[in-house]
Amino acid sequence: MKAMIFAAGLGTRLRPLTNDRPKALVEVAGKPMLGRVIERLVGYGFDDIVINVHHFGEQIIDFVAAHNNFGVTIHISDERGMLLDTGGGILKARQWLDGDEPFLVHNADILTDLDVSAMRDFHLSHDADATLLTKSRVTKRYLLCDDGDRLQGWINKDTGEVLPKGLEYVPGGLREMAFGGVHVISPRVFPALEEYARSISPEGEVKFSIIPFYVAMCQKLKIMSYAPGNYHWMDIGKPETLAQAEKDQNLIK
Repeated sequence: MKAMIFAAGLGTRLRPLTNDRPKALVEVAGKPMLGRVIERLVGYGFDDIVINVHHFGEQIIDFVAAHNNFGVTIHISDERGMLLDTGGGILKARQWLDGDEPFLVHNADILTDLDVSAMRDFHLSHDADATLLTKSRVTKRYLLCDDGDRLQGWINKDTGEVLPKGLEYVPGGLREMAFGGVHVISPRVFPALEEYARSISPEGEVKFSIIPFYVAMCQKLKIMSYAPGNYHWMDIGKPETLAQAEKDQNLIK
């Protein structure tokens, strides 16, 4: 099974810890967060993994080599020349992710005990183009989903902006769900992703986020929300949440 781990971020929220290392190698309870994510994915049977790198990327390359690729196939998608964000990063790694099976995408700074195999099964059973891990929690930006768990749009509660254009937002009309940094994607999405990238820049690699793509395409593609109630989750990209994670035995066991 294939997966991609986003490990190219600058980690600005974790400075000064990221002044001399990539965010993905910041330790949580004595182990780099990237190592924890890789081990969990390998434990669920993912044996073909892409890791993108940018900030201190050579340290990640050395880390993976020092651990003998964790016993699986690992590819490095090198973004040291240009940080491409999540959408651009997936597109750059297409050569390793394309094919006839869905692939999992996981942020390196997300710790969770989520059963990712069950999420992949949900994706397959719904014949989805993409499936996004979501949760009902307080945030500023929400994915808007219908009662059938299908993505219909997005809202920024601070500015009131609603996307896609023309979507009428009625409080309580659609469920407001927060994205959890884990998603499953069917490779048949790549042509639409390529077209979206060309609409931003006709030539060369382009930096763009995957969430605006999902929102722009949610009426054409089947994009599902996956919100199981029985998992623990934490974004450890901030000092306060990193400290909390080190005390959470559900996340660091």
